[in-house]
Amino acid sequence: MTSKFDPKKIEEKWIRRWEEEGIFEAIPDPDRKKFYITVAYPYPSGSMHVGHGRTYTVPDVIARFKRMQGFNVLFPMAWHVTGSPVLGIAERIKKRDPKTLRIYGELYKVPGDVLDKFTDPNEIVKYFSDEYKRNMSRLGFSIDWSREFFTITPQYSRFIEWQYRTLYEKGLIKKGEHPVRYCPSCDNPVGDHDLLDGENAVINEFTVIKFRHNELILPAATLRPETIFGVTNMWLNPEIEYVRARVDGEIWLLSKEAAEKMRYLDKKVEVIGKIKGDELIGKSCINPLDDKEIPILPANFVDPDYATGVVMSVPAHAPYDYVALRDLGSDIKPITIIEMGEEVPAKEIVERMGIKNQRDKRLEEATEVLYRTEHAKGIMKESIRDYGGLPVRDARERLSRDLIREGKGDIFYEFSEGPVVCRCGTRCIVKVIKDQWFLEYSNLEWKSKAHECLKNMKIIPEETRQNFSYFIDWLKDWACTRRVGLGTRLPWDKNWLVEPLSDSTIYMSYYTISKFLNKLDPAKLDADFFNYIFLGKGDSERIAKNVGITQEELKKIGDEFRYWYPPEWRLSAKDLVGNHLTFHIFHHTAIFPEDYWPRGIVVFGMGLLEGDKMSSSKGNIILLSDALQRYGSDTVRLFLMSNAEPWQDFDWRETLVRNTAKKLKQFYDQVDYALKLENEIPIRDIDRWLISRVEMGISETIDALEGFQTRKALQYAFFNILNDLAWYSRRCEPNSRVLREVADRWVRLMAPFTPFICEELWAKMNGKGFVSLARYPRSDAKRINMEIIQKEEMIRDLMRDIQNILEVTKIKPKRIHLYLAPEWKRRVFEMIKAGGSVSDAMKDPELREHGKAVVNIMQRIRKDEVPEIVLTLSKEHDAISDAREFLEREFKASILIQKKAEYDPENKAKNALPMKPGIYIEG
Repeated sequence: MTSKFDPKKIEEKWIRRWEEEGIFEAIPDPDRKKFYITVAYPYPSGSMHVGHGRTYTVPDVIARFKRMQGFNVLFPMAWHVTGSPVLGIAERIKKRDPKTLRIYGELYKVPGDVLDKFTDPNEIVKYFSDEYKRNMSRLGFSIDWSREFFTITPQYSRFIEWQYRTLYEKGLIKKGEHPVRYCPSCDNPVGDHDLLDGENAVINEFTVIKFRHNELILPAATLRPETIFGVTNMWLNPEIEYVRARVDGEIWLLSKEAAEKMRYLDKKVEVIGKIKGDELIGKSCINPLDDKEIPILPANFVDPDYATGVVMSVPAHAPYDYVALRDLGSDIKPITIIEMGEEVPAKEIVERMGIKNQRDKRLEEATEVLYRTEHAKGIMKESIRDYGGLPVRDARERLSRDLIREGKGDIFYEFSEGPVVCRCGTRCIVKVIKDQWFLEYSNLEWKSKAHECLKNMKIIPEETRQNFSYFIDWLKDWACTRRVGLGTRLPWDKNWLVEPLSDSTIYMSYYTISKFLNKLDPAKLDADFFNYIFLGKGDSERIAKNVGITQEELKKIGDEFRYWYPPEWRLSAKDLVGNHLTFHIFHHTAIFPEDYWPRGIVVFGMGLLEGDKMSSSKGNIILLSDALQRYGSDTVRLFLMSNAEPWQDFDWRETLVRNTAKKLKQFYDQVDYALKLENEIPIRDIDRWLISRVEMGISETIDALEGFQTRKALQYAFFNILNDLAWYSRRCEPNSRVLREVADRWVRLMAPFTPFICEELWAKMNGKGFVSLARYPRSDAKRINMEIIQKEEMIRDLMRDIQNILEVTKIKPKRIHLYLAPEWKRRVFEMIKAGGSVSDAMKDPELREHGKAVVNIMQRIRKDEVPEIVLTLSKEHDAISDAREFLEREFKASILIQKKAEYDPENKAKNALPMKPGIYIEG
């Protein structure tokens, strides 16, 4: 059952047809319900790999699904070029940097004559945006390209100017000093796109608490200052050399690395001596809050390159500290200061997770879980002076402020993870920059609105909601400008540019009107224009005249925005939860009325290649163009959508991709076979079984897709139906009428996932128009016969049981005796299903006669093991009789079905249970 199948020809044909007909261009229609979905626009500074392919295939599958459900769908795309990455790339190519030339020449396969032009950043953007667009087209993305834009166009800059002037006028942008990721070599702040390593690192603000050893300050840096009340000891690394440094007039003990970092944090630092860590072990220091003396203990886990190299120990609330003291055999007692229901929270989670020692990798997870839980739900014990009864999050803020105000604390900035490495190869540091403009995410009223927005949003996966809540609280003021790079000048201070994460927070609104703005004079797009379009404010006659359009044209632009906004879904990577996606929430609540606030966010997992993290800088990627050339678009789409759910990490493995290609060919062949088959067979139970299974699959597929569960959806829409058809063909002579009906529903069911092959098959079926615009199948509950499904499952289970016996006994069968369970056993099953007890069963006179057997069954069989429908003896007999010919053909033996055991030399009838016959095989 094979047919000619040429993916490349099919793809070229349907890409051309879709473009000619313009079927994905979204036009407002007040009579149709809209569906607007957006995904993070790409930064075109390198080639698209299969990880990018997954990112953009997910929204396309959902867009196609909703379009086929009858929604008016908008799925747009644009290019994010703001910042300095392409400038840095152009500069390194100009200098003939070997690593850069290798990445672009060998990994990205840029032709030599084109690579020579990459000294101009515009050439880089043009080349890779064109390449992205080609690959997106080849993957069959149903994008409305009429809304395409670049973030460095004058029209987009006018939009960003309006956004930032609006925020400035609301008092949400301030000037001051702020910590940033900084490259000492480039002498410039760096963003995510400027990095080789550490893209996920954020800047954490530590509270430094000044413990004293005589005149020497031990500055313990902590993210949890509220736990100072539970400090039992101090940790120093005995194997490293510390320095004594004069910091703003005080003598501090710091690791050498910390002393160097302090110089960039607007501190006067002078190293005046050195001291080995082990010289202080066994001595003591004073807690500045209560003047209690605590011991200084050794800990090799103290990293000199993280924060200050001085760590305070809180064993009741820090799993690392609890385990370290346990490993030391210390008799120090943990001091619990946060109410969480456990006596010692760190001890409880360490024991629950079975953590053995300080080298156990699960310690990081335990720390993360406890930290988040106590931050969200913890309450300071009432006995804690001045802070008792406060939620942990409030106590943390207050205590940090109080310590700093009283001179007992300070601030230190450090990356959340490392190393953070600039594309130039230099290790980045945190630097405090003065006279910087920043967004005031610390504003409590703004945070409150962001929380209100989050409360009403759908978040997928739901467990990510607490991360958003955490980051809304955690975010402090954010430096929103840079000195160099591409992008929009700050309208009131032209010395600064709006940085990339800050100019990409509400661009989803720009998509709705971009096709109009691309034709307008950017100089005339002032704040009045955007206020009218987005906020409905102003005199339309005056604004239209200023812009140079009619009032009707102005109204049309505003109507377009109001029709589409807000998006139903925003999709982006999980590493952007702490910045871009949370900024997205903040900015919408500040600028737009509540009706236009975000509705939903889906967070993506990461991509692996044969088990290792994908990384362009390390050369560990598969170019999307190579994958498409090797396997075809539908295979790539099918694999990416079935390997993992979107929020999980997926793993590109060549053996699995090749297997996916084979499965897709089977799909094509099955449908092609169904279209060619001609016979006249009356409808049988096995046909009804197949119809029932397909109808159930449709229902499950729709439910899964509504929740973005692409892997689960494909289990029902593709793999289950493929397996069911294989069973059906093995089980009986296929019915052409049934197969055609299944093919019609199956092709439409799969169209969002594998659009090219489905368009081709739809045309072969003489389907009307494009399958991409056909109605998505809806499940008909009346066509689902659960009893027939149960019967067929029984036959399959019976086959497996017989096969298992044959494998164990090595018998070559001649006769297979099947003993059916009597009716009284069926009554026992019904009783178990109803939650009945043995005493309930013993009230039945007939069941009482089989007392021991009844007790044995009820003790052995759980409620969830009882079939949903328990067939009567007669129906079970009829079902197996109908399958007798098939079973005899499969096992090349006679099948003898016995309601009563007339011949049972090994007493197998006693083993029979409802829908699970006893089996005796004669060789």
